[in-house]
Amino acid sequence: MTESPIYTTQLQAGLGLIDETQRLFELFEPGMRSRQLFAKALESGMFPLVSARRLDNIVRECFAPRYLRHPGVAENLKRLLPCLERDERLQVFMLHTARANAILADFIRDVYWPRYVSGRDSLSREDAVRFVENAVREGKTQKQWSESTVSRVSGYLLSACADFGLIETRRSGSRRLYSLRLVSRVGTYLAYDLKFQGLGDNQVLNHPDWQLFGLERADVRDQFKRLSLDGHLILQAAGDVTHISWQYKNMEEVVNVLIGY
Repeated sequence: MTESPIYTTQLQAGLGLIDETQRLFELFEPGMRSRQLFAKALESGMFPLVSARRLDNIVRECFAPRYLRHPGVAENLKRLLPCLERDERLQVFMLHTARANAILADFIRDVYWPRYVSGRDSLSREDAVRFVENAVREGKTQKQWSESTVSRVSGYLLSACADFGLIETRRSGSRRLYSLRLVSRVGTYLAYDLKFQGLGDNQVLNHPDWQLFGLERADVRDQFKRLSLDGHLILQAAGDVTHISWQYKNMEEVVNVLIGY
């Protein structure tokens, strides 16, 4: 059985970082590692209000864990992002940020979506604090977090969700929930990204990444039916048995198709 990822405070290094991430992708060149990207960003003049120390932190603690951890991710996104609409970019950024920060992924899956589905219209700081306190109590952190750390991390979770368009941006009081619907091109990207991680068809359909967008298995099958109608794959389903014929051989092909979509 796979162990659950340990929760960390890494979100404190940077939340959504939407504008900063876009600028770093503009500077990124295939094969770059974090030190090279930091040096180029520092020389570029594109971060005039950011200190060298802060910029290094953004690259090492935020961009690298999200986009440089696995080969090819940054290279593919470098080509794809300029062709996406803003809501599509936000969804891609949210996906990779949640993958790099288990506490954010679980907060979205276990707190945001249940509240949204139940018809509640807001999230409060107390909701986030309760989630973090329960996580600490259940041993999901490497060590006990102080009350101040719990408070800070709770704020990070809410602010990150606001950056990705899940909730209202405000500093106090309850935050209104916004509707999020997985965009078709991001759905195609995610489906093939999971496929090329070496997962089988059922593993792709059941993967928890889909839950970041509020989709359970039945919803994912419906999503795949739409992808099939768009010609991105062929879905054959009979009862609980599902077989997928994948149309593209690698992520480079997927990106080429999405760019021209």
